[in-house]
Amino acid sequence: MSILVLNGPNLNLLGTRETHIYGAFTLEQLETDLRAAFPKLSLTFFQSNHEGALVDRLHQAHREEVSGIVLNPGAYTHTSVALRDAIAAIEPPVIEVHLSNVYAREEFRHQSLLAPVCRGQISGLGAKGYHLAVSFLQL
Repeated sequence: MSILVLNGPNLNLLGTRETHIYGAFTLEQLETDLRAAFPKLSLTFFQSNHEGALVDRLHQAHREEVSGIVLNPGAYTHTSVALRDAIAAIEPPVIEVHLSNVYAREEFRHQSLLAPVCRGQISGLGAKGYHLAVSFLQL
């Protein structure tokens, strides 16, 4: 079983960016923790600050017949019709994950353009949200 973990803009700054909101762990630590927690899964990680690169990676995952996708779209959650359309167009189920509780933050973060085309959404559980999403996808 293969799962793609896809991270959007600014997540490459984890560990240094607003640690009071996102935590002190790095993206590399998150990847290491997921590999350790799910040693029997084939996990692929991709991060980009560019919307088109994320769309391209979703299309590629569809062609590769990935079993599922964990997606933290970052700020594109609230703005990207392109990501929404890409998710709607592909077969693998997508779980939208957010480190922070977006519903406890600024008003503009309360709407996800992606949630209606995702299998589910996990918000506010920090890095544990990724673990829960992968656990669900391997069922």
